Amino acid sequence: MKNWGRKKIVDISTVFEDGDWIESKDQSAEGIRLIQTGNVGNGIFKDRGEKARYILEDTFKRLRCTEIFEGDCLISRLPDPVGRACILPDTGEKMITAVDCTIIRFDQKQLISNWFLYYSLSNEYQNEIQKQVTGATRQRISRKNLGLVFVPLPPLPEQQRIVSILDQAFASIANAKANAEQNHKNAKELFESYLQGVFENGKWETKKLNEITEVKDGTHDSPKYIKEGIPFVTQKNIKPDGLSFDDTKFITDKDHEKFYKRSNVTYGDILISMIGANRGMAAIVDDKRVFSIKNVGLIKSSDNINMNYLLYYLKSSIAMKYVLYMSNGGAQEFVGLTALRSFPIPLPPLNVQQTIVRKLDALRAETQKLEAVYQKKIIDLEELKKSILQKAFSGAL
Repeated sequence: MKNWGRKKIVDISTVFEDGDWIESKDQSAEGIRLIQTGNVGNGIFKDRGEKARYILEDTFKRLRCTEIFEGDCLISRLPDPVGRACILPDTGEKMITAVDCTIIRFDQKQLISNWFLYYSLSNEYQNEIQKQVTGATRQRISRKNLGLVFVPLPPLPEQQRIVSILDQAFASIANAKANAEQNHKNAKELFESYLQGVFENGKWETKKLNEITEVKDGTHDSPKYIKEGIPFVTQKNIKPDGLSFDDTKFITDKDHEKFYKRSNVTYGDILISMIGANRGMAAIVDDKRVFSIKNVGLIKSSDNINMNYLLYYLKSSIAMKYVLYMSNGGAQEFVGLTALRSFPIPLPPLNVQQTIVRKLDALRAETQKLEAVYQKKIIDLEELKKSILQKAFSGAL
């Protein structure tokens, strides 16, 4: 770092205090806007107007609240991450903030607010914050300790010069990242669009799933879990990219033997989630380990249908519409076994199914390559931001 001075946050602030303690009973549907830790993003203000909370003017006076203004800096003393900061915009409303946010009004004769905002995104700042953080299970930083965090303090013209460079660089990076994210989305949508077109345009006979193969479901019991044993697969293990055994719980051989009689899962079968937000998500059993299932539909492998063709169909938006239409329940919706067995499946001849699978496999491979390229670009752009910030606050920009 150049011969820049460093000062504690508390020493470069004209206002340095916590927000107000506002209990639920003090809140109202309108009035003075309550800005909370959830509104403080990592270097940005998150409006989240749909979740906005307020207090009445009488409450503001009774609790002797501190009004906050456009240009004030808010720092969250809670994760994630601890110490993230934003500059308050003009929301068009009178505002206060919650007790877990610290209000900072910088001394403009010493520091430009955006200089600090960029500094708050740097690794150096996070390291400074971590020195002052307390708490084992839930980390936080007290206002007193936050005030002890040092900030590099070059002359104001140098701060302005560097902020101008960072403004331009970050705007360019944001634009490049938006393009990469859109291209990543386009690659994914290309495959999904083709997948839907395959099943929309095919003029084939339709059969119920239980006319093609055997359809069962897993147990609905909740056995006692053990540290090691037979994996117990639930809907949480069915992921968009396949069957996962991460975070799997285990059951005894005795419980597994009881459950396995109901649903003998074997290699090549298809599992489909029957409950919760990811109901309808399907995965082929491509792992030869032995396991039991709960709240999961089991579609047995059959010579009557190519199972990869069936899996592609179950992943289509057409199939998902059926799942949503047939869902029951209140807080946690589910698809019943009867509905699953009645699932209408378009059934072209087996040789046509095989051709469709080959084409979809090839397209999926190509679009996954594209997705990987754009995902790497997004990661690289984030790394570029870190590199630029490191140079900025070491005086090398």
